[in-house]
Amino acid sequence: MIGSGRELLRARRSDTGNSSVHSGESLGNIAGIFECPDAIFMIRFFMLFTVLLVGLFTLEILQPVGEHVILPFTSFIADFSVWILQLFDDNVESFRNIIRNSTTGFGVRIERGCNGVEAVIILFAAIFSFPAPVKNKIVGFIIGFIAIQALNLVRIISLYYLGQWNQVAFEWFHLYLWQALIILDALVVWLIWLRTLPQAKLKRQQAAEASDASTP
Repeated sequence: MIGSGRELLRARRSDTGNSSVHSGESLGNIAGIFECPDAIFMIRFFMLFTVLLVGLFTLEILQPVGEHVILPFTSFIADFSVWILQLFDDNVESFRNIIRNSTTGFGVRIERGCNGVEAVIILFAAIFSFPAPVKNKIVGFIIGFIAIQALNLVRIISLYYLGQWNQVAFEWFHLYLWQALIILDALVVWLIWLRTLPQAKLKRQQAAEASDASTP
């Protein structure tokens, strides 16, 4: 079945030669790791990914979850950010999800979309909808969670100082650059996680052995 998939990919590549074929070949290689047809593999992955994504985002916007999970978590992020800031700035204080300069009165409020939860949900859905050992999923998600929140702390601290320097730059970085970087962080973590899976390692080893065997 894998061999047939490879022949089909070669036929597509020889017929078209455009960038979409290269993308299909990459998806075919991932599907080949698990010995299932490309279409079935991708449909199954995207269906489960969509279900998890919609379910988790729906759960996030529920008022009880917001009050008892999201807001306490966001307040913790604010407190932790202030703890870091106070290492070199004594004028910073926090109140719930607000970080404030006690001297100038300037402050930033960490709202939904600024706490990294959305990126964490996307990463969770991507990891747990992909066929892999449970241990790899848990370890990958924990490492990804830490990576996303670490970058989010950099975002919060940078925006805190950027807002005191230039409001226009603050809005641009806040609404466009940092939002994209946080989501990109989740994507990069997922792609790196894919390469650490036992199936992917075995596939690379087999390809290397086949290449060595064909070398005169």
